[in-house]
Formats: sequence, structure tokens, C-alpha cells
Amino acid sequence: MVFTAENRILQGLLLGAVGLLAAGCVRHAAPPPPKPAVTVVDLHARPVSLTTELPGRVSAYRIAEVRPQVNGVILKRLFKEGDLVAAGQQLYQIDPAPYQAALASARATLAHARASVIAARLTAERYRALSEAHAVSRQDYDNAVATLGQDEADVASGEAAVRVAEINLAYTNVYSPISGRTGRSSVTEGALVTANQATSLLSVTQLDPVYVDLTQPSTTLVRFKRELAAGQIRRADGNQAPAKLLLEDGSAYESAGTLEFSEVTVDEGTGSVTLRAIFPNSQGLLLPGMFVRATIEEGVREGAILAPQQGITHAPDGTATALIVGADSKVERRSVELDRALGDEWVVTKGLAAGDRLIVAGLQKVKPGMEVSARPQVTAHEGAAEHSKHELAAR
Repeated sequence: MVFTAENRILQGLLLGAVGLLAAGCVRHAAPPPPKPAVTVVDLHARPVSLTTELPGRVSAYRIAEVRPQVNGVILKRLFKEGDLVAAGQQLYQIDPAPYQAALASARATLAHARASVIAARLTAERYRALSEAHAVSRQDYDNAVATLGQDEADVASGEAAVRVAEINLAYTNVYSPISGRTGRSSVTEGALVTANQATSLLSVTQLDPVYVDLTQPSTTLVRFKRELAAGQIRRADGNQAPAKLLLEDGSAYESAGTLEFSEVTVDEGTGSVTLRAIFPNSQGLLLPGMFVRATIEEGVREGAILAPQQGITHAPDGTATALIVGADSKVERRSVELDRALGDEWVVTKGLAAGDRLIVAGLQKVKPGMEVSARPQVTAHEGAAEHSKHELAAR
């Protein structure tokens, strides 16, 4: 093959270009891929107030069913249905005439017995002097003393009869035993009522304060008592656990209440324990039978770990895991145990500790063992402060 001068020149240029390309490839090797960027939150231990939301029903603080204690005809009804009445306020008037007559008869019988006592006492005193002078027999004196005793017993019986008649006459005035709001009256003027009848005349309900009966699973109650005994949590505000209400429309009730007591037995059908809280109700907004939801402050957990919910993942079997960034900037997987949700955070009881950097963003890009570039999460407050700082710098 014969190479001409032009071929030699072209061959030299090609060889030079290939050499330059090779040198460039050696000089500019492909850079390593960047580390995946993730957002982390530094976890801290702090006291946390533990709350439980429970369903409940409002019940009256006190209910008095008013019944007649004597027989008679209703002469007057002295209240309006739905009124607020005070304890001791008269509600009905039963015809008192028969009982006034019975009282007058009992008083007359008592006066007769007292007069008999006076005569018997004078007779016994005279017979005593005559007996000592042997003017009458000892038997006559003993009979006079016995007659005096019988007449004194008649006086005591008469006094008791007068007292019974006075009580019956007083019972013709039917009073409210408690302060509260009246319900519907079952009788009107002219109705005949009997003592201790099965049907009440009306009910008076005290609505300030009111009870709220709540149901709590027995397993939750047992866990709470164990944690309290172990010192993991402490009771808030002594033994008075504060409570708040949410009404049926989702609005918050303005006044807070306190937990009074819990039942000592578990409902066999539901496996729950009934708790009773008490709430002020000066406006009458809470009515018996109303459905509500109550938030009970159980206690305070010292040194609790709160993890943002976006940093915790759940497997189909319910197990929870979290990814954290270790000291070597590598991703680690942790199995965690959760207690409850507080807002947008989980209360973590096991698996995470103070100082851990929990990954809350970029989870899809990383796997355990990967080296990552971690940046702290910026809160809304910090973001606003940083934005203001940049605006001032720009001015």
C-alpha cells in the first residue's frame, strides 16, 4: 500500500485527536453520585402530659321524684313546669281540712288525758297520807298510784298522736326536696292522690353541676395503674385528674371538670370500666342523656420521647419502624413501640432515645446502611425568621 503525503498528514491528525480524547478522559473522570439528602429531627426527652379521650353520657347530679305522703285532693299547683325551684319551695297544696280536724281531735284527747293525770295525782297524794295514818288500806293507795301511772301513759300516747297529726297536716304542703328544674307535672288541681303512690307527681332535676359517665377499656386502666406504680408516670394535680369535654357538634365545652371516681367492677359484656367526672353547668348547656367525648389527663410521663408521625412507618402486621441517621451518617433501621398519638406525634416507649436523628423526609430514597446527607427540619417559626433575615439583608 502506498501512502501519499496527504494520507500521512491525515493519519497524523487522527492519531493526535485520539490522543487528546484519551488524555481528556483520564483527566476528567466521572464524579461519584451525590449522597441522598434527607431531613431529620433531633429527638429530645421531656415531660409529657398523657391524655385519654373517652365517650360518655351526661347524667343529672341529683334527681328527686316528688310523691305525696298523705291521701287527699290537690287544691293548688304552685309552680310552672320547667321552672327553677329552690329546696324547700312548696310545689302542691293538698286539701288540709281532714288533717286539721284530726289534729284538733288529737289535741282534745291529750287535754283530757292531762286532766286525768292531775286528778289521779291528787288522789294518790291523799291516799298516801291516809295510808300512813292507817285510815285507808294499803291496797287502795296502790290502786291510786297505778291509776296515776296509767293516766300519765295516756298523756304520752296523746302527745304522740298530736305529733302524728301535725306531721300529716304538714305533709299536705308538698315541698321540693332539692334545688333544680321541674319536669312535667302528672297531676292537676282536683286530682286525688294517695300516700306513697307508685307514680310521682313530678321530678326535680339538679343540673348544676352534672355528672359525665365515661367508659374506659379495662386493659387501658390496668396499664395506667402499672405505669403509675412503677413510677413511669406521675399523677397530675394530685388525685384530681382534670377533664375537658367535646360536645356532639364537635365544639369544646368552655368549663373544665374533674374526675371523681371509677367503678370497682368491670362490665362483663363490654370489658370496660365506668368513670365518673363532674362538670359545672351554670348555663344549662349540658342535659341528661347528651352524648359527649371527654379528654382525661391521666398523668405526666417524665422523659418521654415524642417522634413526628411522618417518621414512623407501619408494616401490614402492625409493627412500627423508624429510620435514623447514625454518627457515621449512615442509615439505621429501628423497631419501635408506640404508646399513643399526641397531635401529630407518637409517644415512643421503646426503640428510640434522646439524641437520635429521626428521618422525617426522603425516606423513599434511602435504605439501611446507605450514607446520606442529613439536614435538620426547619419549623414554621424558624422558616419565618430566616425569611425575614434574608429580606433585611436584601434591603
